[in-house]
Amino acid sequence: MSYWMSYVILVLGFVFLTKGADFFVEGAAAVAKKLRIPTFIIGMTIVAMGTSAPECAVSVTAALKNNNELAVSNILGSNIFNLMVVCGICAVVAPLAVEASVLKREFPFSILIAILLMGLGVVSMSVGRADGIILLAVFIVFLYCMVRSAQKSRAEQKNNDLDDEEIQDLSAFQCLIYIIGGLVAIVLGGDWVVDGASVIAKSFGMSQNLIGLTVVAFGTSLPELVTSFVAARKNQADMALGNVIGSNIFNILLILGLASAISPLSFNIENMIDICVLTIMSIEVYFFARKDFDLKKSEGMIMLIEYAAYVVYICVR
Repeated sequence: MSYWMSYVILVLGFVFLTKGADFFVEGAAAVAKKLRIPTFIIGMTIVAMGTSAPECAVSVTAALKNNNELAVSNILGSNIFNLMVVCGICAVVAPLAVEASVLKREFPFSILIAILLMGLGVVSMSVGRADGIILLAVFIVFLYCMVRSAQKSRAEQKNNDLDDEEIQDLSAFQCLIYIIGGLVAIVLGGDWVVDGASVIAKSFGMSQNLIGLTVVAFGTSLPELVTSFVAARKNQADMALGNVIGSNIFNILLILGLASAISPLSFNIENMIDICVLTIMSIEVYFFARKDFDLKKSEGMIMLIEYAAYVVYICVR
C-alpha cells in the first residue's frame, strides 16, 4: 500500500466506522423504542454497543492480524478519551446530572473491571485465552443484569421517555436494514483503519501503541463523542453518561475478551501505565460526580486539561 493511499484508506475507514455505528444505533434505538425501554438502559446497552462497534472492529481485526499492540492500545486510548474528553466536553456544554443508582452500580463496576484488567497485567503481563473467556463471561452477566433492569423499568413505567421525537419510527424491515448495513460498514471500516494506521505508523517511525492511543482511539471514539454531545445538548444526560460508561465497560469486557480469545494479548510497561491512568481518572471522575450528583463545567474543563497533559506525556515518553 502506498503512503498516500494509506491516508485515504484510514479516512475512509473512519467514515465507514462512524456512519456504520450511526445507522446501527438508529436501527437498534428504534427497536428499543417499540419495546418501550428507558433511555438510560438504551445508553448503557444498545447505544453503547453501537458506538463501541468501531473499537470492536479495529481491535478484533488487529488481533486476527497478530497486531496485538494496536488491539490493546486502541481500547485503553478509547476508554480514556471517552471518560475525559467526551464527558468533559458534555459537562462544558451542559452540567451532566448523574443518578444515584449509576454511582452505586454501573460507575463503580466500570472502575472495578479496569482494576481487574490491571490485575491480569500484573500477574502475567498479558490477557490470555482463559482470561478472555472470563471477561466474556462477566460481560454476559452484566448484559443479563441490564436486560433485567430494562424489564423492571418497563413494568414500572407505562409512560416513559422513549416517545422522544429524536428516535425515529422505523418499520421492522427498515430496522433490519439499518442494523445489518451498519454492521457491514463497521467491519469494513475497522479493517481499513487497521491497515491504514499500521502503514502510517511505520512510515513515521511511530509505535503501534502510540498511534493506537491517539489517532485510532480518537477515530473509533467519534461515535461516542457525537452521540453523547447531542444527548447533552438536548438535556438527555442519562443517555450521554450512560453511553460513555456502557461503552467503556463493553470495550474491556466484550472487545478485549473477544480479541484475547482469538489471540492472547501481551502487555508492556506502557500498557500498564495507561491502565493505571485510566483507573485513576475513572476514580477522579467518580468523585466529581458523587460530590453533587453531576459533572459541572469547571470539572469538565479540568478533565480536558488533564487529557491534554496525558497526550503530551504519551507523545514524549
